[in-house]
Amino acid sequence: MATGRTHRPATRSRGIPEATVARLPLYLRALTALSERSVPTVSSEELAAAAGVNSAKLRKDFSYLGSYGTRGVGYDVEYLVYQISRELGLTQDWPVVIVGIGNLGAALANYGGFASRGFRVAALIDADPAMAGKPVAGIPVQHTDELEQIIRDNGVSIGVIATPAGAAQQVCDRLVAAGVTSILNFAPTVLTVPDGVDVRKVDLSIELQILAFHEQRKAGEETGRPGPEGALPAAPARSEGVATDRKGPDGDVPAVMPA
Repeated sequence: MATGRTHRPATRSRGIPEATVARLPLYLRALTALSERSVPTVSSEELAAAAGVNSAKLRKDFSYLGSYGTRGVGYDVEYLVYQISRELGLTQDWPVVIVGIGNLGAALANYGGFASRGFRVAALIDADPAMAGKPVAGIPVQHTDELEQIIRDNGVSIGVIATPAGAAQQVCDRLVAAGVTSILNFAPTVLTVPDGVDVRKVDLSIELQILAFHEQRKAGEETGRPGPEGALPAAPARSEGVATDRKGPDGDVPAVMPA
């Protein structure tokens, strides 16, 4: 396999910055809600507030799409929905395979938002022979031995990995070899992929750890005990844990390991 990487360059081929691309789904979600309420136009300030960004950033993002709105009127909601959907590639049907049908994989299979957003779950795949043939969300689970054939038969270019960490890289390699060029990774590990393959990582534990960081900092501020320049209080004593510089499974360096 070629030298791995886990991210794309700063800009895409059409010159839209990656940060702008990451915000387009936020705008689309807000616009879709407006469309469902039959709102015809929206100002940049209103849409920015609904999407959780500032209006100057929104106007800059839309300038990359060639959409500038009308002074005193704002943006046409239906046209922006179409424009952003087209830019994101959501005006066509994208077949998706989910590999790893445990609790998380099954929950993803049952998620009703895929179809309404341009994605069709083409197959559910699992390594457990006992799962083969069992329906999940109305789709029979297929064994991993059939993975390559399934991808070819369905023209799949997007794969979702919801396997345990130890199996994720092997599954990723097989997906890529079979022609998948975009992967959504829920496994708690960093995947190595060749150039031309995009990986988006979703790690719920990391998001919770970030929230824990902010909660701890807020608690320190409330009790008047923030460290130097607002730093966190010192690590707990050895009875609660010991500091370590050993890397975790994702290459992260945990602040505290269990004693």
